[in-house]
Amino acid sequence: MPAPTREKPPRALVGKPMLHQHRLRRTGEATVRAGRGGDAMPTPAREEKPPRTPAVDRCPLISQDDEHLQNQDLILDVEGGLLRSPSTFPYFLLVAIEAGSFLRGFILLCIYPLLCFLPQEVQSKVVIMVCFLGLTEEKVMMVARATLPKHFLEDVGREGLEVVQRAKSVVGFSRMIPRVIVEPFLKEYIGLEMVLGREVKMVGGRYVGLLEKESEIRLGIPEHEGAEMIWFGSSSNYSDHDLHQIFTCCKEIYLVTPEEKRKWSPLPKDQYPRSLIFHDGRLAFKPTPEATLAMFMWLPFAILLTMIRTLLFVNLPYSISVPIGSVTGVTTRVINSPISATGQAISEELAQNNRPGRLYVCNHRTLLDPIYISAMLNKQVSAVTYSVSRFSELLSPIQTFRLTRNRDEDRRRMKKSLQQGDLVVCPEGTTCRESYLLRFSPLFVELVDEVYPVALVNWSSMFYGTSTGKSKYLDHFYYFMNPRPAYIVEFMDRILTSIVIDDRKCETYEVANLVQGEIAKVLGFETTMLTRKDKYLMLAGNEGVVDVKQ
Repeated sequence: MPAPTREKPPRALVGKPMLHQHRLRRTGEATVRAGRGGDAMPTPAREEKPPRTPAVDRCPLISQDDEHLQNQDLILDVEGGLLRSPSTFPYFLLVAIEAGSFLRGFILLCIYPLLCFLPQEVQSKVVIMVCFLGLTEEKVMMVARATLPKHFLEDVGREGLEVVQRAKSVVGFSRMIPRVIVEPFLKEYIGLEMVLGREVKMVGGRYVGLLEKESEIRLGIPEHEGAEMIWFGSSSNYSDHDLHQIFTCCKEIYLVTPEEKRKWSPLPKDQYPRSLIFHDGRLAFKPTPEATLAMFMWLPFAILLTMIRTLLFVNLPYSISVPIGSVTGVTTRVINSPISATGQAISEELAQNNRPGRLYVCNHRTLLDPIYISAMLNKQVSAVTYSVSRFSELLSPIQTFRLTRNRDEDRRRMKKSLQQGDLVVCPEGTTCRESYLLRFSPLFVELVDEVYPVALVNWSSMFYGTSTGKSKYLDHFYYFMNPRPAYIVEFMDRILTSIVIDDRKCETYEVANLVQGEIAKVLGFETTMLTRKDKYLMLAGNEGVVDVKQ
């Protein structure tokens, strides 16, 4: 009786590490391919079973044997292969609040406990219905372009991004988040050329809260297009049916386990594929269910508190309003305060000799910048404004001069203001939330022989006190709604506006750049050549001119 022979492994498996690769099964074929480019081997006919999620110990695309994955065509599951958080609910809350209202966000938060008892697919449909119903495409797109990228970037895993950057081409696929709100982030900040995902129905320019038919919201990649691509996602994100679809359209699948994904590190800001300089939205925190519940519990007190704080600053002298404001939680710190007996004597001497007042040049954080400088000087100053609502000007405790963007007229108005006393200007022309300084307009250099730079930093833990939308007149109210808003005001040494280098008098724009650089150095910020127009075109699709009658 002949001895039994041991069957040899198929040639495709010899010499290939199989710890991080998964078998690809094509339904309807009597072949099983193992690894990459493996030979087909006949298998006995048997009943096909739905594929199951393979066990993976670590992410295969960052292991030591991943050099063959360089320059491959990749299909990226955004939730499973790029974002660290297992929950997408905060992104829907952002859309509900920023594109809708606080009421819509509160309704979405109230149904959150009920969602935990529903299947994942039903959860998605309910959340999308509450989040999108009645919203216009313009509002949703503005939030997707101006607000969500900041929160997406903070959730990106460094390991997942490394996978994307090594691939030759990447198609983004979002299983849970509708394409309309994730596409701007993936294209503009991650650099993807194509994004697939769920589509929300629209009627008459408004969303009706329903998804497109099932065949259009599933994988959505024709087999002939995805057949030569590699799939990358998380092993915890798929049902057997989902895996079956993926197996039939991709040649290889690489999955990362939940245990390994929890070890992913957040992407540092200096490693962002594109610098995040501008963003919009009122919420200064990621709206997880717990944090959002705390915000709604705080909201009634915040409305009362912002009214009290506003009345203090508008009606009381700074020597009284600042200490009382600190009792209500408003933190203010001054560095290199110019208030002294000598300083007051100099101011009185300038006034007696009819010399122009001092020109304070500061970076722009909120509409309250000139007011805080005035409070730290403990004297009334003037400020120039542009495209600020009449309501904000009426509430201002200091005198304001509106600019016209006509250079000659603006120069005349600023000189007139300097003849009446000290003046505060923000040459950036608009606020910037991140640690960057925008280009300084050089007009202020032409007004005086010396300027006094002021470096400003502020913190908001719950609400941003700046915006690009139509509710800019509420900016300072939102800032004072924070539990503990904080400002640091640092006065710097004066800088002469007539500077000679190598027997050449510097141009006005060179002096403006010098002042910008000195303020940036004190703050630890980066300088840019971006302007107000760049910001508003990027975030709001306009040049930043609002209706002054608001």
